[in-house]
Amino acid sequence: MAKDTRLKAASLALFVVLAVGHTWPLATAPGTLSRNDNDDTRLHEWTIAWVAHQVVRQPLHLFDANIFYPERDTLAYSDHLLPQAMMAAPLLWAGGSPVLAYNLLLIAGFALTGWTMSLVVRRWTGSWLAGILSGSLMAFNAFTLTRLPQIQDQHFEFFPLALMALDRVLAEPRAKYSLQLAGWFVLQALTCSYLFVFTSISLVVATIARPEPWLTPRLRSLASHLLLAAGIASVALVPFLIPYLVANREVGLKRGLPEVARYSAHWSVYLATGGRLHYALWSQRFVHGDALFPGLVATGLAVVALVTGVALKDLRARMVLAIGAAALALSFGPAFPPYGWLYSVFPLLTGIRGAVRFGQFFLAAIAILAGFGLAWVQQRVRRGGLALCVALIVVAHMEALRAPLGYTPYRGVPPIWDSLKDAGPNAVLVCFPFYDAFNIHTNTRYMLVSTHFWTPMLNGYSGFAPPSYFENYTALASFPDRRSIDHLRSRGVTHIAVEGQLMPASAVARVSEFPELALWATDGNLRIYLLKR
Repeated sequence: MAKDTRLKAASLALFVVLAVGHTWPLATAPGTLSRNDNDDTRLHEWTIAWVAHQVVRQPLHLFDANIFYPERDTLAYSDHLLPQAMMAAPLLWAGGSPVLAYNLLLIAGFALTGWTMSLVVRRWTGSWLAGILSGSLMAFNAFTLTRLPQIQDQHFEFFPLALMALDRVLAEPRAKYSLQLAGWFVLQALTCSYLFVFTSISLVVATIARPEPWLTPRLRSLASHLLLAAGIASVALVPFLIPYLVANREVGLKRGLPEVARYSAHWSVYLATGGRLHYALWSQRFVHGDALFPGLVATGLAVVALVTGVALKDLRARMVLAIGAAALALSFGPAFPPYGWLYSVFPLLTGIRGAVRFGQFFLAAIAILAGFGLAWVQQRVRRGGLALCVALIVVAHMEALRAPLGYTPYRGVPPIWDSLKDAGPNAVLVCFPFYDAFNIHTNTRYMLVSTHFWTPMLNGYSGFAPPSYFENYTALASFPDRRSIDHLRSRGVTHIAVEGQLMPASAVARVSEFPELALWATDGNLRIYLLKR
C-alpha cells in the first residue's frame, strides 16, 4: 500500500512537471504573464473571482453577478466554473489576483487531468507506463493546448473517475459505487456546461456498449443502482440548472441547428494541431480554429488495441471505443443526421453551439485506447520493451509540444479604480466607451477591474447579452448629452467612468457642461464622475 501511494504521488509530481513544461514559461511568472490578449481569458478570470467572492457573502445570489445591471442571473449567460473557482478561492481570499488564480488553475487542470487518467488506465491495464501515456494524451493534446483561454477545457479530471465508477457499478452494483459515479459526474458537470452534456451522453453510450450486465439476474439491482446515481446527481445539479432555465426563458440561451452547423467539425479539423513538429511540417494548412489531430503515437497505439481485439474483448476498452465513435460522429453536428434527433429529445443539447467540441471526447477515447495498446506492446516485447514504451511516451509529448508559448504582461489594475471601493452599497457604475454589439467583448477590461470593488455596472460580456444592454447602447451612443444622462439616471447609475484616451476629445470636453457630473477621481486618463440626483 505504501509503495502504491508513493507511485501515485510520483505520478502526480510528474504531471505537474509536464504541465509546467507544456505551458512554459507561465510558471516563471504566473502573476504577471497572461493570455489577457484574449477576452475569454478575462471573462473567465472575472467569473472565478466573482464566484469566490459571492459564495461566502451571498451564496443564494451566486448567479446575480455585477454585470448587465439591473438584469438578474447574469452569471448564467456562460459557465459558472464553480469547481475551478473553489480550487482558487483560498488564493483569491488571501488577496491573490484573478490572473494569478487563473494561471495556477490552468497548470493544475493539465496536471490533474493527466494524473486521474493515468490512475484509471493503470488500474485497468496493470501498467503504470500505459497510464502515464494515456494521461499525457488526455491532458496535452491538440485541443487542450490550443484553448488556453478556455479554462473549462483543461479541467477534464473528473471524467476518468466517473468512467471508472460506471465500470464498477456495471461490474458489481453497490451503493458506494453509485455514490462515486454521482459525485464524479456532478463535479465534471459543474466545470463546464459542454462537459456536462458530453459526459452525460458518453456515460449513456458506455452503458449501452456493455450489454452483458443487463442480460443477467442482476438486472433489477443494476437498474436500481444506476437510477440511484442519476437521482443523486439530478438533486445536486438542479440548483445550478435553475438559473440557466430562467436565463433561457428571459434572454433565450437556445442555439438553433443552423448556428450549430457553423460551429461543427469538418474532416480537416482532425488534421489540425498547434504542436510545433506537425504544424511546421504539414498541419499549418489545416489550422483554422479548433484542432483535433490525435497524434501519430496515439493513433498507432489505438489501432494496435483495435487490430489485436483488445478494444472489443476488454469490456472497459469497448466502452471507450463506443464513446470515441459517438463523439467523432456527433462532432459533425447536424451533418450527422442522428444529431437532429438527439437535439430534439435531449433538451440540454440545445444550449450547445460548438458541436466540434465533442472532439475532445474522441481524443479522450483515443488516449485510453492507446494506453491499452501500449500495455499490449509492453506485455509482448520483452527485450527493450521498457525503452520502447518510454520512447513512445516521449515522442507523444514531442508531437503535442507548443512551448515556449507567448504571453502578454499583466500590469495589474490602475490604482484609480480603487476609489470605487468607497462608492457605497447602492452604487451603480457605467464605463465609457460603451461598446456596441461587435465590440462588446472589450467590456472584459471593465469586468476584470471590477473584481477590486464589485460595483454593479451596466457593462458586461458573456456568452449572451440581454436586450437591455443594446437598449443602453442606443441611448448612450451620444454621451454626454441630456438624453443619455437622463437615461443613466433612469437606470440608477451613480458613477460614470470615462477613459479619455479611448473617447473622442470633443465628448470628454462636453462632460464639464453638465453640472450634475461631479469629478470623483482622476489619474489624467481615467475620469470617474459622480452623477448627482
